[in-house]
Amino acid sequence: MTTIHLDINGHAHELLLDPRVTLLDALREHLCLTGTKKGCDQGQCGACTVHVDGERVLSCLTLAAQAEGRKVTTIEGLAAENGDLHPVQAAFLKHDAFQCGYCTPGQIMSAVACIREGHAGSDDEIREYMAGNLCRCGAYPHIVAAVREAAEASR
Repeated sequence: MTTIHLDINGHAHELLLDPRVTLLDALREHLCLTGTKKGCDQGQCGACTVHVDGERVLSCLTLAAQAEGRKVTTIEGLAAENGDLHPVQAAFLKHDAFQCGYCTPGQIMSAVACIREGHAGSDDEIREYMAGNLCRCGAYPHIVAAVREAAEASR
């Protein structure tokens, strides 16, 4: 066991963990932040996407120890402190960009990064840069519309 210090959504956490614990399991099992979903647990579905120092990462493939000293943002930390939704979250609601909702947190985290990275200039570009996030329900047209609207609003 090792002590790991994590900065999650602007809050400091000290955890005693096995060094092999993934960031995903640290978030879900040790910090009870269950918004980040465990889909495939192999880095292929994107359901576990979070931001580490502003970059999107697959938390199922990232050890919690790798996030020590870095800023981690999960879906729970995306909205403003006063409760106002992030523009991408609001756009997902407006465009009904989810059906079962399981992939939605990872989709939103990827969409925020996609826009921040400047890869939301066209629907084709959005689809390409969101391709690592799977939706079994097939809400892709609604997801693209939501990302497009949020990107346009941020310009």
